[in-house]
Amino acid sequence: MCKTIGTVEAEIGKALTHWEKDFLGRGSVSVKTDILRDMIIVSLRGILTPAEYSVCNSIEGTLSIKRNRADLVESGTSQLYEIISNIAEENIKSFYTDLSTVTGERIMVFKMEIDLETKWKIN
Repeated sequence: MCKTIGTVEAEIGKALTHWEKDFLGRGSVSVKTDILRDMIIVSLRGILTPAEYSVCNSIEGTLSIKRNRADLVESGTSQLYEIISNIAEENIKSFYTDLSTVTGERIMVFKMEIDLETKWKIN
């Protein structure tokens, strides 16, 4: 069976939600995955706890939450690479992520070695 962009996006969203729950102990409220050229862009909403929002009332608190959350994700990067590579069936070139302490949304961007849109439009 040939994969489509839509099925890959759905698989990635489900897998990352599962990773969050297993690795971080808590999952996002919603996840949206988009494949654009050689990028897999994942938007995870609702990842901050009420206590974290409260800590974010100061600059120091905001920086602390961003740093702690970044450290947690970075410590699981090898697992993330494995998950994404297995589903996309391609290698990752680089990974970028950031968190908004205002909206509680994390964006993850996986830059792949090939153009995935072209790969699945051909199939």
